Amino acid sequence: MNILCDLFLTFAKIGLFTFGGGYAMISMIEKNCVERKQWITHDEMMNVTVIAESTPGPIAINCATFTGYKKAGFIGALAATLGMVFPSFVIVYLISMFLDNFLELVIIANAFKGIKIAVVILILDAAITMIKKMHKKKLPIAIMACSCIVMLCINLFAWDFSSISLMLIAAIVSLAIFVLNGAPEQKGGAKK
Repeated sequence: MNILCDLFLTFAKIGLFTFGGGYAMISMIEKNCVERKQWITHDEMMNVTVIAESTPGPIAINCATFTGYKKAGFIGALAATLGMVFPSFVIVYLISMFLDNFLELVIIANAFKGIKIAVVILILDAAITMIKKMHKKKLPIAIMACSCIVMLCINLFAWDFSSISLMLIAAIVSLAIFVLNGAPEQKGGAKK
């Protein structure tokens, strides 16, 4: 029962105090679940981030569900997911009940300008942390660099190109190179 409460409260704290959506939350999930509580390893965090990005639903909720499932099965997944969703639900519900013109308030508009800067920093922190801990292989680094350059060009020149298409192209290129090179060697020297 303690682990269920801990899962709920940890993800409720992340959901309550992290603005900017799933990418901004990745850094907080990494700090809490990998470094502080050691519920999952860094490699599992990187894998779940990739899987959560490619599956339907918000990335932070998918990460919370995976972590909860790893620690306490289905009930743990439910506790972690509810913890992540509950604060946002309550905040949006209260705002919708009491403030019709919430974003027109000067203080709120100014607060959101500051939050935008913090969100960029949180996303950048998560990206830098993952890049530092990534296995330094030439192919993943080349695919990442090319994807970043293409995304930058898409944003700068306002090209009508889906980021999902870019992810699929990167996956196809990576898979094609993997198949052409054959399976990687195992530690014992034998191939799969």
